Amino acid sequence: MKTKPRKKKKFNNSIIFLAPYLLAFTAFLILPVLIGILLSFTYFDLIQFPKFNGFDNYISLISTDDVFRQNVIPNTIKFSVIVGPVGYLLGFFLAWLLAQIPKKPRTVLALIIYSPSLTAGISMAVMWRVIFSGDLNGYLNIFLINLGFIDQPISWLTDPKYLLNIMIIVSVWSSMGVGFLAMLAGVLNTDKSIYEASYIDGVSTKFQEIFYITIPQMKPQMLFGAVMSIVSTFNAGQIGIELSGGGYVTPMNSGQLIVNHINDYGFGRFEMGYAAAISVLLLVMVYFLGQACFKLFGDKQ
Repeated sequence: MKTKPRKKKKFNNSIIFLAPYLLAFTAFLILPVLIGILLSFTYFDLIQFPKFNGFDNYISLISTDDVFRQNVIPNTIKFSVIVGPVGYLLGFFLAWLLAQIPKKPRTVLALIIYSPSLTAGISMAVMWRVIFSGDLNGYLNIFLINLGFIDQPISWLTDPKYLLNIMIIVSVWSSMGVGFLAMLAGVLNTDKSIYEASYIDGVSTKFQEIFYITIPQMKPQMLFGAVMSIVSTFNAGQIGIELSGGGYVTPMNSGQLIVNHINDYGFGRFEMGYAAAISVLLLVMVYFLGQACFKLFGDKQ
């Protein structure tokens, strides 16, 4: 008879400690997602009250939005297929390399590799705009002219042929964020005795050591890095705007990603219902990719 009140008291204490997190999680994540889904079925221009229009936004997105079909989807696929896997694999490879060297140089190099992710945004764009400037002051133009590869400056950041590729280069360069640090911690905390046992069992190359020993031991860090890579890749888009000069649209939509399309309709045209529909589509894409990562690196027990 005395155990039930104690359990009830313990349960009440747990609720009290969890309440701040649950309230914040509900207020800043669950409610915005639900409101966004509801708005996606409306016409909402921030002035009039939202008007329900059913699936009109989704039908327009698929059937009549030429920019979305011809520019946004191909650009987003190309950008995410290259930046996501390349940045993720490069982060793991650099983490593994740093784990092989002494602590002091490893700390310095890790800070150097991580620092570009801290300067993402306007400050990073300023540096790259100097490099890819379309006049004779641009470092890349000066370098190529001096080598004789070109005879006049190229407008790298306003020419549709080059902008998306430059966005990919800049994004890969700055992709070593918290996912990279998590993988570095995972490599450093692997059980060294398992490596010694594996040598007895026939592991003879570094590739076998990485594939059969290192990666299985650090699946939680690999999962975290994969999820962060997906989120950061699909959240990218501002870098193209900053590189090409601002606004909501890149030159001839050449660097227009799905996030740019959301900002264009939401904050440029104030068609919040339509922007919400694009956001829901983005949410679905990120969700299914996240589920794929959980299947690959998650605990299967």
